[in-house]
Amino acid sequence: MSLFQPIPSGNSDDSTRPLADRMRPRTFDEFVGQEHLIGSGKPLRVQIERDDHGSMIFWGPPGTGKTTLAKIIANMTKAEFIEFSAVMAGIKEIKQVMSEAERARQYGTRTIVFIDEIHRFNKAQQDAFLPHVEKGNIRLIGATTENPSFEINSALLSRARVYVLKSLTEDQIVALLERALADRDRGLGQFELRASLDALATLASYANGDARSAYNILEVAANLARAAGPETIITREIVQEALQQRILLYDKSGEEHYNLISALHKSVRNSDPDAALYWLSRMLEAGEDPLYVARRVVRMAVEDIGLADPQALALCMTARDAVDFIGMPEGNLALAQAVVYLSVAPKSNALYTAYGAVLQDVETTAAEPVPLHLRNAPTRLMKKLNYGKGYEYAHDTEGKVANMQCLPDNLRDRTYYRPTNEGIEKRISERLAEIKRKKQEK
Repeated sequence: MSLFQPIPSGNSDDSTRPLADRMRPRTFDEFVGQEHLIGSGKPLRVQIERDDHGSMIFWGPPGTGKTTLAKIIANMTKAEFIEFSAVMAGIKEIKQVMSEAERARQYGTRTIVFIDEIHRFNKAQQDAFLPHVEKGNIRLIGATTENPSFEINSALLSRARVYVLKSLTEDQIVALLERALADRDRGLGQFELRASLDALATLASYANGDARSAYNILEVAANLARAAGPETIITREIVQEALQQRILLYDKSGEEHYNLISALHKSVRNSDPDAALYWLSRMLEAGEDPLYVARRVVRMAVEDIGLADPQALALCMTARDAVDFIGMPEGNLALAQAVVYLSVAPKSNALYTAYGAVLQDVETTAAEPVPLHLRNAPTRLMKKLNYGKGYEYAHDTEGKVANMQCLPDNLRDRTYYRPTNEGIEKRISERLAEIKRKKQEK
């Protein structure tokens, strides 16, 4: 059997198919969202209207129309459409399809190969497409929820245009739901369902910009409403029953994981406790490992507060122990206490900056010998070689400060740690100035 299969058409009203599939837009006029790409004169619209054969990568969250756009492009350009799932396909299947695409091109047939979740293909699988993309045997359209810069081979990426899709707004989701309720051919119109704007808005907020998720919830809610009685009204309570629990846009191994922890860290750094609490809750309620969050909170304490408030580190370690001891969800409050404390604490990255500067010098001076007067001399030979000679015991000096060089010779004048005037560091700065003065006096 040929791997070339026509795009489904004419059976859009098949009630056995999921609502999201039945309501899939077939033209740009039906498509909702992504106006920055497919609006009049916008880049993707122009590429298609000019019949540009270039390959492309669609990067965006789930349910934003990546597959739908690929199918619309295939219809508009009258191309054969082959859909791959990167989870299921291997090198053997890829080579078979590429061979058929090459033969089809000889007969004047265009082929669009759509790869869902292209980031899941390994390097060898991605490389298998390269020669066929270069020869023009296929137009490759890849869909990914992950950053292409990290997940797609540079050679393949350089031969494709990357289009970034945005999550749908709640108003756009509501418009799609209203269309599905009214559509008698493909949607739920034959059931004469009604839904309050409040119910649809609630559903849209839970969908997190994912149209497919919104349709799936609506389909469950419609069945619940029809079973509830003859009035067939979808209420907010029915929507909440369909949901059972809020659907959060979160992937603990994906880019959103890093986006959220970045938002939390930067909110703390900017002394915004409200935002810090919000991002913390987003992560924890989505099922993030609380000990991972605790480790990152400890990092914030040493990177952004440091010695401006040494108590910050102790409090964060205590919060970490509390999470480990009492578990979740009670441990949420311990982490919340920590991020609020960090947010309002005085800020200093002086220690973080100092350590970074030290690392740079260590990379170039790692072979520098320890000054003789700082070396230990446990044996007679070492003493004979002047190990420890000239060392001054600070406790025996006035002010407990000896005027003694403690860095290698070529680094003797380095100053790495420059305390700020925030919190405790103001006192540290004054103490360092006093130490410097005593050394100069000696």
